This record gives sequence, structure tokens and C-alpha cells, in this order.
Amino acid sequence: HGSKHRARAAPDPPPLFDDTSGAYSSQPGEYPAPGADVAFNVNHLLGDPMANVAMAYGSSIASHGKDMVHKELHRFVSVNKLKYFFAVDTAYVAKKLGLLVFPYTHQNWEVQYSRDVPLPPRQDLNAPDLYIPTMAFITYVLLAGMALGIQQRFSPEVLGLCASTALVWVVMEVLALLLGVYLATVRSDLSTFHLLAYSGYKYVGMILSVLTGLLFGSDGYYVALAWTSSALMYFIVRSLRTAALGPDNMGGPAPRQRLQLYLTLGAAAFQPLIIYWLTFHLVR
Repeated sequence: HGSKHRARAAPDPPPLFDDTSGAYSSQPGEYPAPGADVAFNVNHLLGDPMANVAMAYGSSIASHGKDMVHKELHRFVSVNKLKYFFAVDTAYVAKKLGLLVFPYTHQNWEVQYSRDVPLPPRQDLNAPDLYIPTMAFITYVLLAGMALGIQQRFSPEVLGLCASTALVWVVMEVLALLLGVYLATVRSDLSTFHLLAYSGYKYVGMILSVLTGLLFGSDGYYVALAWTSSALMYFIVRSLRTAALGPDNMGGPAPRQRLQLYLTLGAAAFQPLIIYWLTFHLVR
């Protein structure tokens, strides 16, 4: 009897979780209101001083990180200059695409200025932009994936290699042009953004060549390649000679003028080679 009495008198073990049903309702059998547990947890969290300190510290870190990103971005890239190259509208894009494909009828190639400041692309057809090269690059990558898929040769690795190769070629071309401008001692407002814009216009011809090749075969591809390459060469020569290099360099010494001419012709002659190298494997 003594053992049985001690067994009955032993205290119950403590529960694993506290009973919080009283926080939802004071009447037994009544279900908690929808969202009451969420409101209780939020109020409890907001009332915790440590939680408030943690939230304030996290906000401070996020604000500090944002300021650092903007500072580093302004250090290496001028956001105001970058905005200039994206100041386009629908009318400008349509006219610029027509100029890239049919540049032979265009007469005035000089960039327009207002109070010694070049007009934005939406107000001047001759001003270079980065909107068309960016969109054309994305379209070229998507078109390459479609062409490879039609030929049952698509894979993420091949598409990534195609995109990275096209990007590397443009970077190498821009670096080569910067070196050529430095060696030719050209005094102009020609910046890296200008060279990147003129180098990126080739993607328009690449898209037209691949589309024509997919629709009409290899013969159509080579016809479109010849047309777009010649049009781009004419566009590059006229733009660099008139808009980019500027009239101040036209009256310089004869050796410098020859260097400038060779630089312009070399940049133009390099375009068909890159277009062919980046598109011939997409058309079979």
C-alpha cells in the first residue's frame, strides 16, 4: 500500500509546450479568431526591445550598403552620362534601325549641340545610344537559342558560350579602338560609351542575317550578310569621321589624318568579320 500511495502522490511531468489557449479565448470550446496568433506574435515581437534593436541595426546596415553601392557605381560609371545614352523614344528607335539598314540616303551626319551640350538621342538621330545595342544583344541571344533548338543542337552550355563569346568580342573591339584613339592622338569627346554604342550596332545586322538564313537558307543568309555588313561599314565610317572624331581633327597634320583614316577604316572593316564569326554556325 505504501508503494501504491507514493506512486499516486508523484507529481505529473512538466508539459513540453505551454498551454496558450487562454490567450485566444476565455470560453472553453471556442475556436481562436483567424489571424489572432499572427497578431499576437507580431505584437510580442514589436514589444521586444531586442527585436527593435535588431531591426534598427538591420535597417542601418541596409542603408549603409546602399550608400556604398551608389558611391562605387558613381566612382567607376557616370550615371548621368549613362542616362544620356538611354534617352530614346519609339520614333528614334524606328528611325535609327532604318538608318542602320539603309544608311546611304542619309545626308547630315553631324551630331547636334545645344549650348555646347550634345542633344539626347531622342532629339538627334546622329547621336549614339546604348538602348538599341542592349536590346539587340538580348534578341541575338534569344534568336541563337531558337536557331539551335530548331537544329536540335540546343543546350544551356552552348547558349551561354554563344552569349559570352559575343560579349567578349565587343569588349575586345572597344579596347582596341581605345588603344587606336590613344595612339592616333585624336582630340575629341569620344568616350568608352560612344565606342560601345558603335560596336553594339552590329547586333542588328546579325539578327537580320540569322533571321534571313532561317527563312531562306544559306543563300539568303549570305545575301543578308553582305547587305548588312556593307551598310554597317558605311555607317561606321561616316559616324566616326563626322560625329565621333569631330571636325577639329580634320585640319591637323597629314600623318595624323592618315592615322585617323586608317583607324576609321579598320574599325569598319572589322565589323563583317565579327558578324560572320558570330552567326555562321547558327545557319545550316
